Amino acid sequence: MVDEIQHGKRRVRYTGTHPRHFEEKYKELNPERHALELQKVMERGDTPAGTHRPICVREILEILDPRPGDVGLDATLGFGGHAQEILPRLLPGGRLFGIDVDPVELPRTEARLRGLGFSEDVLVVRRMNFAGVPRLLPEVGGELDFVLADLGVSSMQLDNPARGFTYKADGPLDLRLNPNRGKPAAALLHTLTEEDLADLLVENADEPYARAIARALHGQPIATTTQLADLVRRALKTASPAATRQLETRKSLQRTFQALRIAVNEEFGVLEQFLSLLPICLKPGGRVAILTFHSGEDRRVKKAFQHGHRESIYERIALDPIRPSAEERRANPRSSSAKLRFAVKARPKD
Repeated sequence: MVDEIQHGKRRVRYTGTHPRHFEEKYKELNPERHALELQKVMERGDTPAGTHRPICVREILEILDPRPGDVGLDATLGFGGHAQEILPRLLPGGRLFGIDVDPVELPRTEARLRGLGFSEDVLVVRRMNFAGVPRLLPEVGGELDFVLADLGVSSMQLDNPARGFTYKADGPLDLRLNPNRGKPAAALLHTLTEEDLADLLVENADEPYARAIARALHGQPIATTTQLADLVRRALKTASPAATRQLETRKSLQRTFQALRIAVNEEFGVLEQFLSLLPICLKPGGRVAILTFHSGEDRRVKKAFQHGHRESIYERIALDPIRPSAEERRANPRSSSAKLRFAVKARPKD
């Protein structure tokens, strides 16, 4: 059994040679002190606890083409991985605005980026929802040269059981990106009829076993991630074929948590508002790149960009989504479902 002491405080005990639970992974949770341990974790194809590996970095840099003097926006700052790659390319004279709704992770990310030498002169951090981007424009001093949005949840949110985003560990069934606003998922479940819950699972996650899962969940006193996961597993025992039950159950667990998270945070409504406001935030020739992780997000981004192209708002858009390379998918399995789309705002014609 491993048991170490740091700064006079005894660490959490764990059995075996490697920690399994989030709170046991003290080395991964202190990357500045244990860089070698993080490298070992990533070489195994895993994401270190409490961190997030940026996806499609090379492709995003090629699309956004950040240059010295540019002013851009990272609309989902998260762990700051994309921002860390963009910021040096803006010097001298450029600025990056980084926004996020998460009051837990945002201060940590800001401190990490400040520690890398990015002062307030080049990196401006604000806690806000990206649907409110126009409110930033007076501070920007005009329109933006580029905008990046990496949708969904970050690995550090998924990995922390206290945030209630994962079925793989027990925790409160919360799922809020900002735990200080709105109702947690447990409270939402208690307000939905069986029919409404089934519709939500279909609309937000294309869940094929929506009716069976809604029937199993409705009226149950669900307060934790484990309770929800157990009921979904119970539903799939009778609803799914035995030959594929294990795989189908895992996918339904992922989709159920996704559907509830989207509902709790009103993600589709916020995304649609953000997409409608993008054209007024970009300079002519300004670039926008958006990473999505499921079909509901991708459909909305694709539709908005295609509409903008038909209306001559955008002069160029991605005809097909860009996917992470095979090498990246092997190195970071969490990138497998990512799709990247871009658009370029139309410039005045001569």
